Amino acid sequence: MDVIIACIGHLKAGPEQELLAKYVRQTRWNVVVREFEDKKPGSAEERKKREGALLLSAVPAGAKIVVMDERGKPLSSEKFARRLGGWQDESVPAVVFLIGGADGHTEEIRKKADMILAFGEMTWPHMLARVMLAEQIYRAKTILDGHPYHRA
Repeated sequence: MDVIIACIGHLKAGPEQELLAKYVRQTRWNVVVREFEDKKPGSAEERKKREGALLLSAVPAGAKIVVMDERGKPLSSEKFARRLGGWQDESVPAVVFLIGGADGHTEEIRKKADMILAFGEMTWPHMLARVMLAEQIYRAKTILDGHPYHRA
């Protein structure tokens, strides 16, 4: 199963990029980070629509879409692992995680989601959110593989 993290904004060199690369490299799924940028002027709603189109361009046919959104449902690491493991068992070709820009996602993007996920009620910087997501994907795979990385 492929795992795609599609996000708005480019991560600059530094500790966040190093951590992201570490978790992507260690995960035993094929994890790809796709970064998009939209610098065109316009209202927040126009920007969200353009960013949504960019993010959706990363979604291959048959993929499950997970929208990262503060209004989503927080899951424990174990429940998250079970969800990904279920999709893997169903032979889902890819799971794509969408991380929007500063203004979030449009309602149209949320309606396309197979799951809307939140890291709790707090708002996190977009650059840290992708690192946290990559770590949870790595953790999920280790849980499914019975690796001792996750000690509940």
